[in-house]
Amino acid sequence: MHPRQPWQSYRQVSLQTASRGQLVLMLYDGAIRFLGCSLTGFELEDPGECNATISNNILKAQDIIRELDNSLNLQSGGELATTLRNLYHYFDWRLTESNLKKEPTGIREVIDRLTSLREAWSTALQGPRHDVASPTSHAAA
Repeated sequence: MHPRQPWQSYRQVSLQTASRGQLVLMLYDGAIRFLGCSLTGFELEDPGECNATISNNILKAQDIIRELDNSLNLQSGGELATTLRNLYHYFDWRLTESNLKKEPTGIREVIDRLTSLREAWSTALQGPRHDVASPTSHAAA
C-alpha cells in the first residue's frame, strides 16, 4: 500500500475540519479554478484536446455551482437565498451555452461574478459572525 500524496492528506484534513463557511469558500475557489482551466482549452491546437479541456472543466464547475445551489435554504435565507439561486441558475445556463458554442465570453463572465461572490463571502466570514454554522448561513451572508 502506497502512502497518500501529502497534498491529498492535506485536502482531506482541510475538508474535514473546515467550517461550513470555509467550505463555501472552497467551493467558490474550486469553481473558479476549473473555469480558469477551461479557458486554457481555447489555447490548445488539437481540436479534441481543446474541446475535452473546455468541456470537462466546465462540467466540474457546474457540479460545484449546483452544489452551492443545493446548499441554499430558501425558507430561512429569504430574498438573498432566492437571489443566489437565480444567480446560480444563470451561471449554469451561461456555462452550458459557452460549452456548446465553445466561446469563452460566458466563462469569463461567470468567473468574474463568482470571484465577486467569493470575495463578499470571505469578507462576511472575517466579520463578527465568523462562525457560520449552517447552509442557511450560505444564503444569509
